[in-house]
Amino acid sequence: MLSLAALDSILGISEGKLIEDILVTLMAAPQLVVFFEKYPRLKQAMMRDIPRWREKLQQRRRDIHIPPELEREIREYQACQILPESAFISRLSNTLALLEETRSPFFPQANVLVAENPQFTAALHTLFLQRWRLSLIVQATTLNQQLLEDEREQLMADIQQRMEIGGQLEPVFISNENAAGRLWDMSAGHLQRGDYQLIVKYGEFLQAQPELMQLAEQLGRSRAAKSIPKKDAPTELWRQLVREPESVPEQVDGLQHGDDILRLLPTELAALGIDDLEYEFYRRLAEKQLLTYRLHGEAWREKISERPIVHQDVEEQPRGPFVVCVDTSGSMGGFNERCAKAFCLALLRVALADNRRCFIMLFSSEVIRYDVSSNGGLEAAVRFLSQRFRGGTDIAGCLRHVAEKLQEVDWRDADTVVISDFIGQRLPDETIEQIKRLQQREAHRFHAVAMSQHGKPGILRIFDHIWRFDTGMRSRLLRRWRR
Repeated sequence: MLSLAALDSILGISEGKLIEDILVTLMAAPQLVVFFEKYPRLKQAMMRDIPRWREKLQQRRRDIHIPPELEREIREYQACQILPESAFISRLSNTLALLEETRSPFFPQANVLVAENPQFTAALHTLFLQRWRLSLIVQATTLNQQLLEDEREQLMADIQQRMEIGGQLEPVFISNENAAGRLWDMSAGHLQRGDYQLIVKYGEFLQAQPELMQLAEQLGRSRAAKSIPKKDAPTELWRQLVREPESVPEQVDGLQHGDDILRLLPTELAALGIDDLEYEFYRRLAEKQLLTYRLHGEAWREKISERPIVHQDVEEQPRGPFVVCVDTSGSMGGFNERCAKAFCLALLRVALADNRRCFIMLFSSEVIRYDVSSNGGLEAAVRFLSQRFRGGTDIAGCLRHVAEKLQEVDWRDADTVVISDFIGQRLPDETIEQIKRLQQREAHRFHAVAMSQHGKPGILRIFDHIWRFDTGMRSRLLRRWRR
C-alpha cells in the first residue's frame, strides 16, 4: 500500500508547508490567544510541544494509505512516464480505460485531449502527462488537507482539554515557569472533568491549611547549602572598630515608641490596670508602639573586638526526588486523611517547581505505588486521591519497599517522607539496621511527618527529621486562632 507521504514524494509536493500552515492556524485560534493572555506561564510550556506535534503529523502522513483507486492511477502514471512516444500511444486506450474504471477526475479531460487530436504528437504527449500530473497533485493536496484538518481538530480538542485542566490546577501546582511546563506534560492523558475537580477540591483544602504548605516548603528546602570547614586552613584574627557608651545611658532625651517595660510612661502603665484597655496594651506592646523614655549617655569610646576566622567552602547539597509513604490505616481516616492527601499535593507542588520527581506509596497491609510526577501523572494523582484510608499499619513493610526503590539509579539521592500517626508495632531490628545503612549514604534522608502527639518514640527515633503537624482538635483550634 502506498502512503500519503510516498505519494507526495512521487509528485514532488512539499509536506513542510502544509504542516506549518496547520500549526500556524492552530496557534492563532482565538481561544488560545485568550488562554495565553490569562495564563502566560502555560504558553511557554505549550510552545515546547510544537516540535512533537509536527513530528506527530509527519508520522500520521507516513502511516495513512491512499485509496486503492488512486494508487492504481499513480502506478499507471509512473509507468507511462518512462514510455517512449510510440509505446505510450499503443498503451493509451488501456490508460483511458483505467482512468474511467478508477473514476479519476482527469478522465474527462484526457478523453477530450485524445478526441480532439487524432494525430498524437510529442507536444501532445508532454501536455497529456503534465495535465495528468496536475490532476494527481490536486487529489494528493485534497487528501493532505482532509487528513491534516482532521488531525488539527483532534489536536485542538486535546489542547482545549489540557488548557482547561491547566487553568483549573494552576493555583494548586504552579509557582514558577518550570512548574508550568511540568504540569502541562502531566496533563497529557484521558482525564474527565470530575477527575481533576478532585485535585481542585484538595487544593482548596490545602489553601485553608497554610501550615501544611509551609511545612512542605521547609521540608523541600531541608537540603540547603551547607558550610564545610576548609582543610588545613589557617585561623586568622578579625578586628573591627565599634563605638560603645562609656557609661550606662541615664539622661532623658525625649520620647520614642518601643517595648521596654522599664522605661514606660506612667500613662501607658495606667492602661494596663483598666480591663477594657488591657488587650490594647498587649497589642501595642507586641507591635512596639508603647511610649517610652529615650535615654542617651554622654561619653563614647572606641573598642577593638577580635574573633577567629575559619575559611570555609560552601557545598551545594543536591535536591533529589521525593518518595512519599502515606499511612492508610483506619486511625488515619477523616481529617488526618484529608491532611495527608493535601500534604502530598504540597510536596508535588514543591517537586514541580524544583524539577524533582515525586513517587507516592500507600501502605497498610499492602503497598500501592503512584508515580505522580511523570507524563500523564495527573491520572495517577487522581487515583491516589480517590483511595480510602482503612486497614492496619505496617510501616516495616513499607520501609522495605522504600529500600528497594532507593536502589534504583534514578532514586539513589531521594528523600523519603513518611506521613503517619506512627501508632503501630515496633520496627524489627533488621528493618532498623537496613534504614541505618541507607542513612550512612549522605544522599539519603528520612523524614517523618507526625500527625499525632501519641506516635511511638521507638519508631520515630530512626528518622533524620521529625516534622510535627498535630491534627488533634486543640491544635486545629490553635492554628485557626493564630490565622
